[in-house]
Amino acid sequence: MTAVTTTEAPARTRPRRPLTPHGVTWTLLRVHRSALWFWILYVAVIAAALLWLYGPGAHAAMDELVRSRCRDGVIPELGCDAPGPAGARWDAILSLAGSMIALAPVLIATWAGGSLIGRTLEDGTAHLAWTQSVSPTRWLAAQLAVPAVLITAGMLPLTLLHRMTWAAHPELRHDSWNWSDSQIYNANGILATVYALLGLAFGVLVGMVARRSMTGLGVSLAATGFGVREFPSLRPYLWPAETRKITGDFSGSLGMPVGEGSYTSTGARLPDVLCGGRASCVARHGVVGEYRDYHPAAHFWPLQLVETGLVLTVAAAATAAAFWLLRRRTA
Repeated sequence: MTAVTTTEAPARTRPRRPLTPHGVTWTLLRVHRSALWFWILYVAVIAAALLWLYGPGAHAAMDELVRSRCRDGVIPELGCDAPGPAGARWDAILSLAGSMIALAPVLIATWAGGSLIGRTLEDGTAHLAWTQSVSPTRWLAAQLAVPAVLITAGMLPLTLLHRMTWAAHPELRHDSWNWSDSQIYNANGILATVYALLGLAFGVLVGMVARRSMTGLGVSLAATGFGVREFPSLRPYLWPAETRKITGDFSGSLGMPVGEGSYTSTGARLPDVLCGGRASCVARHGVVGEYRDYHPAAHFWPLQLVETGLVLTVAAAATAAAFWLLRRRTA
């Protein structure tokens, strides 16, 4: 008998892949890493400003206010009609932080229309991705989803910090600051995030239509800037307003103004008549007092939620239009 020796073949081992991110998400982050770092820095600067306003800046301004005796009702050496250096610094940085939050939707739309979509379609990068393992629909979904997550992750903490700062130091707010001011109103609620997402959706749609980086950039910048500036003019009419009748002199602020005018003894409104106490005007129109329609501070969240629904509807429509246009071109 002969002994037969058998040797087992060594088992095949699959080469280990390096533990590095891959896929369309990682590619998107790699291609737009400059924009990602800019966004991180942008959010960090605003957050640092708001934290300074809440802490050291507020303490310095409050100490100055106490030293001036403006809170005691005594005529101080430092005039109470204008803040001192520390108070003016606090007021200016609050305004700057709010302006940077308000500017975010315009910057996002400009980047989305010019670089994220317009340049990608113009230089053929998108078509190259479509010939690989990424379908056009999945590609566009990634272009929207990844920035949307990063935008939300940046804007929501800024809103919380802004609300915290606004609520903590009412004594430091200048008389010109009001909760209904568009800059304060957006930053104190979810509209700052919602408008930023609208900027992304609209910029993507413009980039899909233009297919050119400079065209997408210019149209997104102009249209989003116009919309962010003009849409708040519709805000007072999104929720039923309250009315206050005024029979004497009144110069205070009631909140978010909606309309004003005079009324007669029968209760009829004269929206274009404000006599200001002039006897001839009162006698000619039969005016017995003035009225003001307004939104009190209690209407903050109802107004926010209604406007949020409208803005998200527009953003959803822009997103659906971008997908429809993509499917039509790549059918």
